[in-house]
Amino acid sequence: MISSAIDVLPRACKRFIRPWAFAVFAAIPALAAEQRYDLTKLAATDTFSAARGFGFDLGTAPSMEGKPFFFSVALPEGNFQVSITFGDAQAASVNTVKAESRRLVVESFATKPGEFLSRTFLVNIRNSAVPPPEKNAPGGSAVVLNEREQGSLSWDDKLTLEFNGAAPHVTAIAIEPVNCPTVFVIGDSTVTDQRFEPGASWGQMLPRFLPGVAVANHAESGETMKSFITGLRLAKVLSQIKAGDYLFMQFGHNDEKKNWPQTYVEAHTTYKAYLKILIAETRLHGATPVLVTSMQRRNFDAQGKIKNTHGDYPQAVREVAGEEKVALIDLERMSVALYESLGPDKAPLAFSNGGKDVTHHNNYGAYELAKCVAQGIRDTGLPLAKSIAADFTGFDPAQPDSPDHFLLPASPMRSNLAPRGN
Repeated sequence: MISSAIDVLPRACKRFIRPWAFAVFAAIPALAAEQRYDLTKLAATDTFSAARGFGFDLGTAPSMEGKPFFFSVALPEGNFQVSITFGDAQAASVNTVKAESRRLVVESFATKPGEFLSRTFLVNIRNSAVPPPEKNAPGGSAVVLNEREQGSLSWDDKLTLEFNGAAPHVTAIAIEPVNCPTVFVIGDSTVTDQRFEPGASWGQMLPRFLPGVAVANHAESGETMKSFITGLRLAKVLSQIKAGDYLFMQFGHNDEKKNWPQTYVEAHTTYKAYLKILIAETRLHGATPVLVTSMQRRNFDAQGKIKNTHGDYPQAVREVAGEEKVALIDLERMSVALYESLGPDKAPLAFSNGGKDVTHHNNYGAYELAKCVAQGIRDTGLPLAKSIAADFTGFDPAQPDSPDHFLLPASPMRSNLAPRGN
């Protein structure tokens, strides 16, 4: 169907492809300038395979019952514009779309019977390949993935779309490569694209509020700044980041652990030094660094106030932001306002495992924190603010959305396994 992944990319995209990538691209099915898939002409048996290059995936297909289903397309890594046509000749539809590992890209998009409407979004696709080191040089040729990342939709050579909602009806999908700004996100389990319900993190909700850019969330559970470097995750990001991009970094939950001596960093010395290294590397590539303080854990005192479990680490981030003149999103302070406004009784409704987890969030909590980040982008005056969704009117964490009225369709994938780190 398509012969060369390199040849079909727009000239603007080719300028940013590193020489090492040509060999990687050659082994992956390519994509035409625009590839369209008419789902009305596909049968439930048209399932994804490497040979076919597209199809329904993960044992699902559209159904009369309106159950969630997945559709995948083999793609090289990069940024892509995806246009979805929703609707049904006879029935109304309500559609929520998640990309890759549950990244929210379309929320509750409705059509009337006989009405067909389209929504367009940007999505980043990646694999684990890293530019190999020169002869006799240290390094490696792939990100060191942990055992829980095996089989993750975030690291394969395909785009996977989850169609969910009260009544999902999809007629067509169009995909084309694009050259656009990328927001790279690095951090730990409170940031990563959580694979399974009931967990969720703000990084995977962020695309819903930044439709004008591609969000590349490289955060992973259990990570620290040191492990992000030694595991070649930073090398992966730096192999792709370019002028006009952003690097959002939120570390602290695991870096502060003295019982993890291999990766522990002291708040006022090594923690600040590593943050400055990340900032310098980002600027070296012409991109814009953005610091994000770690949200607090849900630990209330007798007066209904959140206890500080991060010690001096949030303040150290603030100091680095001032010293390096870097944009700061103070998620620590915003999270305190959010939890305290909900109070000890309702704050658990923002957390995973039925509120038993005091660190990791569910869909509601992640959605509210993503709103905090979007508001932080606007407050800092970053040019990125122009890419915030038109329907985002602002957010005050002291006046959050009611958890009682929050509705985001759950993904089919579930796990009782707690995220790495705490």
